[in-house]
Amino acid sequence: MWKVLTAWLGRPLASFHLVLAVFGLLTVLGLVMVLSASSVVSLQDEASHSVYAVFKKQLLFVIIGAVVFWIGLRMPLRVMRQSASGALAVCIGLLVLVLFLGRKFNGARSWFVIGPLSFQPIEVAKLALVLWGAHVLVQKKAVLHQYRHLLVPVVPAALLMFALVMMQPDLGGTVTLVVVLFSLLWFAGAPMRLFGAIAGGGLAGLLVLAIGAGYRLDRVLSFLHPDDDPTGSGHQATQALLALANGGLLGRGLGQGSSKWKYLPNVHNDFIFALIGEELGFLGCALVLGLFAMLAVVGLRIAARNIDPWIRMVAATLTVWLVGQAAINIAYVVGLLPVTGITLPMISAGGSSIVVTMFVFGILANCARHEPESVAALRSQGPGRFGRLLKLPAPDVYNPPARKKPVRPSTPPRAAGRPGKVAGRGGTAERQPQERRRTRRSVPVPEHRRRSAQGRAGHPRADEGGRH
Repeated sequence: MWKVLTAWLGRPLASFHLVLAVFGLLTVLGLVMVLSASSVVSLQDEASHSVYAVFKKQLLFVIIGAVVFWIGLRMPLRVMRQSASGALAVCIGLLVLVLFLGRKFNGARSWFVIGPLSFQPIEVAKLALVLWGAHVLVQKKAVLHQYRHLLVPVVPAALLMFALVMMQPDLGGTVTLVVVLFSLLWFAGAPMRLFGAIAGGGLAGLLVLAIGAGYRLDRVLSFLHPDDDPTGSGHQATQALLALANGGLLGRGLGQGSSKWKYLPNVHNDFIFALIGEELGFLGCALVLGLFAMLAVVGLRIAARNIDPWIRMVAATLTVWLVGQAAINIAYVVGLLPVTGITLPMISAGGSSIVVTMFVFGILANCARHEPESVAALRSQGPGRFGRLLKLPAPDVYNPPARKKPVRPSTPPRAAGRPGKVAGRGGTAERQPQERRRTRRSVPVPEHRRRSAQGRAGHPRADEGGRH
């Protein structure tokens, strides 16, 4: 069995197929759990009076996300890299615009609402920061040992985004932006002391953000003292633990959870993992944890097997972003962290979140097709059935940038009007032989040698005299 698994993992497109498998399983699981978690909320909605209201909206976003996934899978990665700077500028502009034109939900002005659809620009901004930050850091790879090149301009741009998101204020968006920035700097090779300084500043900023709003301060206090107010500020955390405890090993059955009957607020958004534990039990929670663990392994495998440094950094950062966001969500559901309002990727209900996450999966699958072995197989053996079905082009072969050879300096021109001397240098190679000859002539000759030489010059040689 182990040999079969090892042989399959050694195939050229194994990473690509694993990404598709994780993507498909999370999508199906998310739709099923959103249908189960939102049925009561949808039924009690006066506008719809249908148990499928939230599910239909989620299904619509999943269909849009499937199209976006195909675009991310098919788009050339070089095009993404070239458009990263413009995308970041647009996202920063949207973060500024949402402060004035956005709709306020749960105390945060972070949504654009257009008819029945809503859009949260921070989701796209995180992806733009990943693509642009990786591009800048790869370009400056040779000088990243200097702090000014390592930090500028990635850290100032990230801090600007932090400030705009904190002005909304959105604690969950700020936390995920911190995860993205840390991932970029980590895979760029930043020293550990830098992470300590950034972590200190980040914790101070999160503390200020938590104290700035009463309901977030109540969440922090309820995390520190969960038994002080179990029916008030600690209601969500307490009900989440009760739901997990009610599930046991196998769960109470799909659709049979009682926490969604208004016992656990936002059960179809932030606390959907608690409903998974109640209805599917420990095995359902283990399935979710296993899928995200597989995503972590596959994403880092894609980064390790690529030779393009930009693809390596993008794949690794996107993987840490998704897995880190899932870990934070699960951690506050089980009581290990304060409630921050971060959704569980691919499973929680949410429009912009599910669409952007599916696009991220498309980019990861695209990066998997750019592994050298995958490129060789796809270009020699064809795209395969899946590639022909989705009309996927053959990935480009990575050509590393040519190293510039040192140019030999050309012979400088001679100085005008001074023969034997090169411009810019006082006395050069062409004058050196003449100076050596003059030096030899200036050496004084002994008197007896000079007379002997003059005597030999005045008499003919013996052989010459015999010829006459």
